[in-house]
Amino acid sequence: MENLKQHIKQMLSKAAAQFGSRPFNYKQLAAAAGLSKQIDKKLIEQAVSELERSGAIEKHGRAKYVNVVKSNYVVGIIDRNSNGKSHIIPEDGSDKIFVAERNLKRAIKGDTVGAVIYASRSGRQREGEVVEIIKRARETFVGVLSIHNNVAFVVVDNRILTNDIYVPMDKLDGAKDGQKVFVKIVSWPANVKNPIGEIIEVLGDAGSNDTEMHAILMEYGLPFSYPEDIAAYADTIDVSISKEEIASRLDCRAVPTFTIDPKDAKDFDDAVSCRRLENGNFEVGVHIADVSYYVKPGDPIDKEAYDRATSVYLVDRTVPMLPEKLCNMVCSLRPDEEKLCYSVLFEMNEEAQVLKSAILRTVIKSDRRFTYDEAQEVIETGEGDMKEEILILDKLAKKLRKDRFKNGAIAFERSEVKFELDSNGKPVDVYFKESKDANKLIEEFMLLANRTVAEHIGKLHDKTFVYRVHDEPDQTKLANLAQFIKQFGYKLKASGKRREVSSSINRLLDSVDGKREQNLIETVAIRSMAKAIYSTDNIGHYGLSFDYYTHFTSPIRRYPDMMVHRLLALYDQGGKSVSKAEYEEYCKHCSAQEQLAASAERASVKYKQVEYMGDKKGQVFAGVISGVTEWGLYVEISCNKCEGMVSLRDLDDDYYVYDEKNYCIVGKHSKRRYRLGDEVNIMVSKVNLDKKQMDFVIVNP
Repeated sequence: MENLKQHIKQMLSKAAAQFGSRPFNYKQLAAAAGLSKQIDKKLIEQAVSELERSGAIEKHGRAKYVNVVKSNYVVGIIDRNSNGKSHIIPEDGSDKIFVAERNLKRAIKGDTVGAVIYASRSGRQREGEVVEIIKRARETFVGVLSIHNNVAFVVVDNRILTNDIYVPMDKLDGAKDGQKVFVKIVSWPANVKNPIGEIIEVLGDAGSNDTEMHAILMEYGLPFSYPEDIAAYADTIDVSISKEEIASRLDCRAVPTFTIDPKDAKDFDDAVSCRRLENGNFEVGVHIADVSYYVKPGDPIDKEAYDRATSVYLVDRTVPMLPEKLCNMVCSLRPDEEKLCYSVLFEMNEEAQVLKSAILRTVIKSDRRFTYDEAQEVIETGEGDMKEEILILDKLAKKLRKDRFKNGAIAFERSEVKFELDSNGKPVDVYFKESKDANKLIEEFMLLANRTVAEHIGKLHDKTFVYRVHDEPDQTKLANLAQFIKQFGYKLKASGKRREVSSSINRLLDSVDGKREQNLIETVAIRSMAKAIYSTDNIGHYGLSFDYYTHFTSPIRRYPDMMVHRLLALYDQGGKSVSKAEYEEYCKHCSAQEQLAASAERASVKYKQVEYMGDKKGQVFAGVISGVTEWGLYVEISCNKCEGMVSLRDLDDDYYVYDEKNYCIVGKHSKRRYRLGDEVNIMVSKVNLDKKQMDFVIVNP
């Protein structure tokens, strides 16, 4: 009966929104909701009364009501914090709405829901309740199977799903107690607390490296293996290069050419070349694997590559976008092998000014495969293989980089965590990837090539194209940042011309370098920035300060680069513009897949960090407060970048209040502050590998 009343209440709430500001009576509301006369009149009256008490509708005269606009029906996405509290993020961009557990109505994180906002109370966060689930974000989950007394449940991370999933014993698919499984919800009756599911894949024993990496991929809807039939299709591709094909391309096989990549890389999709011209200038080539020569639109490999949209790089493995035969062999620019490329050739002077450029298909033959460390040694010592070419490119790259920052590019550079793993995938050491001159050499020439291709299409053809865009920072967030850093004695120009603002951000980053507050201010500044995405609408790239930018240089691992190669060839051959609407959908898909891949990569790092800390309970480390929330402090250990949480309830020397505006918590009596970026000493009190969580306590505050 109670469930029926809640259903009636949902229908009435939606119907009330249809009246706008017009008054309505009880009968009109019931009719608009489509409630038949067979429904018990008392239930409808009770539901109307509850809507009135919740503030969704108000009395208007003796027998009429009016919809409360400020407490209107809204549509939004459910979000759930690590402390278990849920909010609705409205589609209209307004402030988030708190939803108590009892008012979620079985909605879970990521679901699109319709909700009623309660009448707001002064000084209180907006609160509401879910009245309908418009679209489920997911129906499959990763969890650990628990079997007790012949009853089985899959326990899912409570930040995603608050209720365990009941699985009938005949739907276990051979899974055993304690194993990690992939489960699908098949039903969730309104009068039942737990959803009912069936296991569709057994991942293996919890704690096993392969099991945990596969679980992370499946959690984000990403594949962990390549379909055998598509890999077999790749074996049928003719990989020979005919004389006719070579004759149709610019032959660069005699030009000094090499690759620079990480030591564990197998897919080399870019190479660089350099030679001095007779006029004293330099010809610099950026050569990119011509994947689109082998992968044709609509073929099985292309469809699979589009679905994946990107390769995924976990701590211990690469999940490729293309079959191994293509990404590691046929298309990979391996040394001493003739390879087909799409190249950008530049004529540059000593000051790194581009005098001419050309984009064309080529055939190359790489002379040498360098790791970043090997190339760096050549730069530092001036000795080694291909030293002349490397030193020239390093000199030009440094000038390109200097000009880029002079023109307003923003210098956000964060260290990347890497692990040394044993034969079982267990982390035995943590280290940080440092970007040195060799990394920056490749970075600058890839940026130059991407920019040149985007300008070529944007300026010459002005047709539908795939751009990599980065919007300007949110003005409110920048203004808040400017206000916040005043307390440290820093200034920031939060409005004005783009280059003025970006230059001001760079000056701020330079000013805080090496200071105690560096981590704090860098973190807050990054949070004020938009995310880069793919789009057919070219708004420029704010962070790089480029008016035109795309992704052209990594078609082995990014599908947008393959689209760019195809569009480039189409337009240079006089082809008509492709459908903007169609390609915008492709861009949205690729942007979404990129975010999923990034989330999975972060999750794998987080898992290995927690695994690395598993035997360090009771040890004390120096750290920096990396996050401040109403339920606790997040602290990043300085020596290994592992992050854990200090719960507010464990700070028992005072009652602490969350100050969101100033990124801190404040003791009510002592006025002691714990602020984002503060240095603290912590002791590891608990390590939970299943939840990828660590609990810390502050020592010697």
